[in-house]
Amino acid sequence: MTRLLGSRFVRLAVAAGLTGLLLWKSNPAEIGRIAVHALPSWILWSCALVVFDRALMAWRWLLLLGPLTTGAPPPLWGLMRVFFISTFVGTALPSVGGDAVRAYSVSKYGVSGPAAVASVAMDRALGVVSILILGLASLAIFSAPAPSGVYVVLGLGGLASLGLALVIYSDGVAGVASSLVGWLPGAGVRGLAQKLLEAVRAYRHHHGALTMVVVASVGVQILRVLQCWCLGLSLGIGLPLTSYFVTVPVILLIMLFPVTVSGLGTGQAAFLWTFGVAGVGRPEAFALSILFIALGIVGNLPGALLYLTSDVIPPKPAPPEIAPGQR
Repeated sequence: MTRLLGSRFVRLAVAAGLTGLLLWKSNPAEIGRIAVHALPSWILWSCALVVFDRALMAWRWLLLLGPLTTGAPPPLWGLMRVFFISTFVGTALPSVGGDAVRAYSVSKYGVSGPAAVASVAMDRALGVVSILILGLASLAIFSAPAPSGVYVVLGLGGLASLGLALVIYSDGVAGVASSLVGWLPGAGVRGLAQKLLEAVRAYRHHHGALTMVVVASVGVQILRVLQCWCLGLSLGIGLPLTSYFVTVPVILLIMLFPVTVSGLGTGQAAFLWTFGVAGVGRPEAFALSILFIALGIVGNLPGALLYLTSDVIPPKPAPPEIAPGQR
């Protein structure tokens, strides 16, 4: 627990320091002026889109749980409650991992521990894959300015996705992973890791479900691009929608790097980098980054109400998150 709190403190410190530095270099007075004159109508449109992307994310998780449940799949409303509560907990309570709460809480619907953890891990992983698909497709289709290092970011994400695919579909790679599991300390840890590996491998027999999840995940990323576009319009940024399709997937990948909390700091740096290439000024890009991250937090607020009236309680002691950053 002490190590978890220490790690979270370091990430909070990095987030605060990096955000403060970038704010200082981006003309805080001008950022404030731009934010004050933001158009509420476009911000409301972006908030409405958040509702759709959260519902779609809960539905894709239901699809992932289906192949791993022996009986009837958990109800959509129950999963949505667990999903919203876990996203709120992961944002608001630094000592509790939102993904761990999600995997722990879904066990009340008869889902085994390894299956629950595998579904959450696959949910995260396929979220990354969908960002890569949208990013590469946008670069191929749209002629919008893109930073020179964009292919490096997408390439690193592609390697991680390839590794996951090999574990799922390649018996040889799965055998190597199983051998590595044998080196883990403690029989209990090895047994749990082996069950998790077997649960993830079970998806190789369910191509249809995985395809539907990837399609739904790409839909989530498109909604996030549209959210960012609406926020940009609220600030008077005149870039075409195609520019957002090229830049936002790269920003989402950078925000997943586990060096800060909720993408703070890295998100601001990514917005300044990518939108700067597109000709947007630093104050406008910084203001957009703050609104975009705040929008994600707003999308998690319904989980606060459900958390106060729910029996979905974090396990004690709280285990670490399965994967960092926003999905």
